[in-house]
Amino acid sequence: MPTEQSVNIILVEDDDGHALLVEKNLRRAGLVNGFTRLRDGQEALDYFFGADLVRTELQQLVVLLDVNMPRVNGVEVLRRMKQDAATAAIPVIMLTTTDDPREIAHCYETGCNVYITKPVEYDDFIEAVRRLGFFLQVVKLPQAGGGSGRRESESR
Repeated sequence: MPTEQSVNIILVEDDDGHALLVEKNLRRAGLVNGFTRLRDGQEALDYFFGADLVRTELQQLVVLLDVNMPRVNGVEVLRRMKQDAATAAIPVIMLTTTDDPREIAHCYETGCNVYITKPVEYDDFIEAVRRLGFFLQVVKLPQAGGGSGRRESESR
């Protein structure tokens, strides 16, 4: 039985270049876990709330979520995730270019666990993702959905 914790990363990012850099540098930092890329907020909502989702797929997840995306923005995805019992415990890291203090405060109020601003400079961006990778190797994750596997709306 392995002693390592397996972390599955869901990256919700509409910028292909940023997504590639994030995945590549998380792997360079030693994360060889599951990695799923979703291209916008609507894909994220479909992934987390789709009828064909098996609840065990939500175990050991960390979501890296961009704020500014087409169709549905990251703050709305965050809000929906934190309101649903099945997804509320999943750690959400906002990983975005937006550094407006009001946006940062709003994301924390909505329930994000960590807010990271993507540096504009390439080398700084790479270093930030590398450090995030080291963090994700040691972080302890809660079990999603409190173990019931049922959505709050289903239990009423």
